[in-house]
Amino acid sequence: MTNLTLRQKIGKLMVFGFQGDSRDTISPEIIHFLEEYHVGGIILFGRNMKKPTDILELTSYMQKKAKKSGHEQPLLICTDQENGIVRRLGKDTTIFPGAMLLAATEDEKLIYDIGRATAKELMALGINWNLAPVVDVNNNPHNPVIGVRSFGEKAEEVSRFSKASMNGMQAGGIITTLKHFPGHGDTNIDSHLDLPIISHGLERLERIELVPFKECMINGADTVMSAHVYFPVIESREGVPATMSHNVITRLLREKLGFSGVVTTDCMEMKAIADTIGTAKGAVEAIKAGVDLIMISHSPLLQKEAIEAIAVAVESGEIPTSRIEESLARISALKTKYVSWDKIEIDDESPQVPLVVGSPEHNELAKLAYKRGVTIVKNKNGLLPLSTDSAHKVMVIYPTKSYLTLVEDELYSENVFGAIVKEVHPSSEIFPILHHLNERDLDELVEKTRQFDTIVVGTLSAIRSKEQSTLLKALMNTGKDIVVIAMRNPYDLMVVPNVSGFITTYEFSTNALRYAVKALFGIETVSGKLPVTIPLHEHYQ
Repeated sequence: MTNLTLRQKIGKLMVFGFQGDSRDTISPEIIHFLEEYHVGGIILFGRNMKKPTDILELTSYMQKKAKKSGHEQPLLICTDQENGIVRRLGKDTTIFPGAMLLAATEDEKLIYDIGRATAKELMALGINWNLAPVVDVNNNPHNPVIGVRSFGEKAEEVSRFSKASMNGMQAGGIITTLKHFPGHGDTNIDSHLDLPIISHGLERLERIELVPFKECMINGADTVMSAHVYFPVIESREGVPATMSHNVITRLLREKLGFSGVVTTDCMEMKAIADTIGTAKGAVEAIKAGVDLIMISHSPLLQKEAIEAIAVAVESGEIPTSRIEESLARISALKTKYVSWDKIEIDDESPQVPLVVGSPEHNELAKLAYKRGVTIVKNKNGLLPLSTDSAHKVMVIYPTKSYLTLVEDELYSENVFGAIVKEVHPSSEIFPILHHLNERDLDELVEKTRQFDTIVVGTLSAIRSKEQSTLLKALMNTGKDIVVIAMRNPYDLMVVPNVSGFITTYEFSTNALRYAVKALFGIETVSGKLPVTIPLHEHYQ
């Protein structure tokens, strides 16, 4: 490492994203960064993922480029495979449930097994680092970006389930990440869009937000991802997020909590950073704060600017050389533990995908979790299950596209709820909402309810959709039996607290919806327990 230039050493602290999904379409900029700057990590999104064979060929090709360029250790190749609503793998891989649905099973062994299976599929595709689990305690019903990505609202349960997930992934051979330190659960702003502020005192943070982090650190956490969230009680400088706070990263995480592993930023192009201090300057401040890896997911221009800004800061003495060396040592130790050139097949032009990817065993494991996680929250007067008799007229209304946060992948936003209902109850009539629901459309839908015995409404974050909320309230005034299937957000019950039937799937994965519909009609028994409290007393507009 002594032969590396300063910029190559800084390159080893970078995790960059890029365009392209094959060796033929990969952006030339990322190859340049690998060859000239020895960039040490890459992040993959849905845009980079096609079939498993393509993913493995892409990751093998990038490792080959790194080795030929003189990298002493393999690349860290990461992705956000939290499962549930935030996943990057798609076609021909196993669709596993996300955190809140898993928490609803209340089964640590099952959560461990899902984590291990997830790791095995990622590793089989050349991905050696998973940006999971989310260990944020979601105690704010209006949180727009965490929500069902969390294991719940109770620190002790989030700790228990996060540890099981983390240890399962580690058993599968993959590097794990605790996120988002020191906690992103009690915000009502998405840091992709603006800078959230958490104003709780330190006693409260130690009692709730920090508990899962501490538990997982005690049990062998590999890396921690910082939150682009401002904590005034820890950081006195106004508007400085945790990512750039020496008090948070060094004094709290390193010194007080004793974490000696690798710390990575969340993406530095998120607006909480990019629209305030700026990505390149933010990268400098993050390194000064004690962060080891800087993540920049999209722009080659910003990626280059960040390397240069850090180099200039080192050359001027603003950042001590020792600060860079500390991070290099931690990153090298992490790579030594998990990756080696001996374990990577880089000479085969067409590497074979191991059979574990999308295997029958993994699919059965996923189905078991869905069956035990989907949750019947309300069943007033024994309304459920509904009759499957064709004489029982069922109307089904649902939006066809999800409300997506910026961390989710639009490639996986297809909603098949209507088709699944038709499979189970062929005589039901489906009314998908394909476009903006204006007043005339709403009146027509409400008028049509006269023809039916029961109205089934699928919702996708109705709590954050004025249009869906208006529809739900109008339907409640029809006097018909209403059943809501919350296909993403259990807090949708706040919109219609008096609804007769309410089932939540926590995500709109096909298997989650299929088990919910089968439970709706009494074909399957689901057994999930709600991991969060729905504040029905709260007035919701």
